[in-house]
Amino acid sequence: MTRSTTRRRFLRVYSLGAAALALPRSALAAEAAPRKPNVLFLFTDDQREDTIGALGNPHIRTPHLDSLARSGVVFRNAYCMGGFSAAVCLPSRMMLLRGRAWFSVRGLPAGFPNLPAALNEAGYETYHHGKRGNTDIEVQKLFTHSKYLDDSADRTSGYPGKPVADEAIAFLKARDRAKPFFMYLAFGNPHDPRVAAKQYLDAYDADKLPLPPNFAPFHPFNNGDLLIRDERLAPWPRTEAEIRRHLRDYYAVITALDEQIGRILAALREAGEYDNTIIIFSSDNGLAIGSHGLMGKQNLYEHSMGVPLIFAGPGIPQGRTLDAFAYLFDVFPTVCDLVGARVPEGLDGKSLAPIIAGKAEGVRDTVFLAYLSIQRAVRRGRWKLIRYPQVNVTQLFDLEADPHETKDLAADPAHAERVKELMAAMAEQQKLFGDAAPLAVPDPRPAAVDLDFFKRAPGAARKGKGA
Repeated sequence: MTRSTTRRRFLRVYSLGAAALALPRSALAAEAAPRKPNVLFLFTDDQREDTIGALGNPHIRTPHLDSLARSGVVFRNAYCMGGFSAAVCLPSRMMLLRGRAWFSVRGLPAGFPNLPAALNEAGYETYHHGKRGNTDIEVQKLFTHSKYLDDSADRTSGYPGKPVADEAIAFLKARDRAKPFFMYLAFGNPHDPRVAAKQYLDAYDADKLPLPPNFAPFHPFNNGDLLIRDERLAPWPRTEAEIRRHLRDYYAVITALDEQIGRILAALREAGEYDNTIIIFSSDNGLAIGSHGLMGKQNLYEHSMGVPLIFAGPGIPQGRTLDAFAYLFDVFPTVCDLVGARVPEGLDGKSLAPIIAGKAEGVRDTVFLAYLSIQRAVRRGRWKLIRYPQVNVTQLFDLEADPHETKDLAADPAHAERVKELMAAMAEQQKLFGDAAPLAVPDPRPAAVDLDFFKRAPGAARKGKGA
């Protein structure tokens, strides 16, 4: 089967996978089942949605991700929901593997549904290799094979992602060929520290890199987490030169990582498995890097909660870009649907397979985002509202006219009714997901900040693993 498999063939395979769950064993035996597809899931750390050349960024070099995007389906409105920790990577990866929103992802009973267990049950050889810090170790031990990186060595070697690629290539050569495989490669990049070899750095001239359209020296008010570790990675006020330096390092690491992804894809071809492998690419969350005066991902703006999400492979339509809303925790049921595995009950995630197949335009009309108890956001269509209860601040953005969230419309009387409607939608989403955080508090703190406030966050980054 080749990448040019027709849409009709995809619909047939997708329908067979779903229908097979209802057939008795004797009926399944009567018709020879098609060969199950392998799955390769490439999952990066802190990679913004807008850092792939083919998706509209002409300033970054990602030839292998570009090719993947062109050969498959791209979800342009995919999100990490947020999290219960400043290390958003941790709840994000737990949501991904458990198929649940972060409000219910912890404290689950033994035997709770999870992605490796579902695919083990479906007859897959499951493989995980990736970062050790801030990840779902409890679930990852359920993979048939599970290995961990030395995160610090990987991020400072100059060749980010190479250990993951090396081990993945070795697995492809030694695996059990009687079974299909599911590979979850959880890279630790482009998370800081960002060290790339000279050839990757030389690909970028920091002075010529454009700043984010929403660059600002300061965040305009106290969002509740302005003094944390990630916000200390650059001095206040943010300067154009400093942010360009960070962008150069960020882009260089992504380019180096793209090269390692290319090595893995080449090994797939060499093993004769490329045409029978569904490839998924995404990241645990985005990052600010100067957008809105921020550096980290501890905020609910699009640059930090939006993630790339690409599906490519046998039966996946080519070159399609979709506006449907998706969460990372939708990946679990989607993979199960695509390979004909049983989708466990009780998941918050919804399968995106009907959207990929062209059978549905979407699986939800609302996106809900939440960070700790200090920030909440809701999006419906073009409109997005962010609420900061501890400082009694509300923002409203028209993402169609203002995709970079630079013009807050919350105080405009013309949008008063819209703010009210979105606040009600936010409360509905809280009820849906079991979020008990208040949207207003009795004595909110002052929202205003000045230079003295930011001086409490010196520019030098603290040592350590970080968020």
